[in-house]
Amino acid sequence: MINDLVADSLTRIRNASLRRQEVTTLLHSKLVEAVLNVLQAEGYIESFKVVENGNKKTINVVLKYNDHGKSVINEIKRISKPGRRVYKGKDEIKRFKNGYGTIVLSTSKGVLSNADAYKAGVGGEALCSIW
Repeated sequence: MINDLVADSLTRIRNASLRRQEVTTLLHSKLVEAVLNVLQAEGYIESFKVVENGNKKTINVVLKYNDHGKSVINEIKRISKPGRRVYKGKDEIKRFKNGYGTIVLSTSKGVLSNADAYKAGVGGEALCSIW
């Protein structure tokens, strides 16, 4: 059994992009789906689709590559872990990697990117960073 589905999903995306795979399969949870919505909105993945296999759900993620075949994702990291939660206030999330990267936050207004959370004026738990 996997305790941290977000970390498992990020690892599967990282490994698939390093292997230059088109599609990878993740285990489903609402939080993973919300994180993928942010990654798609920010342009790090092409698309994703929830697939039902009987009573289990999985998510098929189509990865994104540039014209030269290099992955759009340079680095993807889990920030907040089950053993050590990391929270950021609204003033700490203004920019990441000088605007080239994104921090995905779980806020009271849902799962948002750092730019959207800053505009909304909320902070929250920093789930992962990507650039």
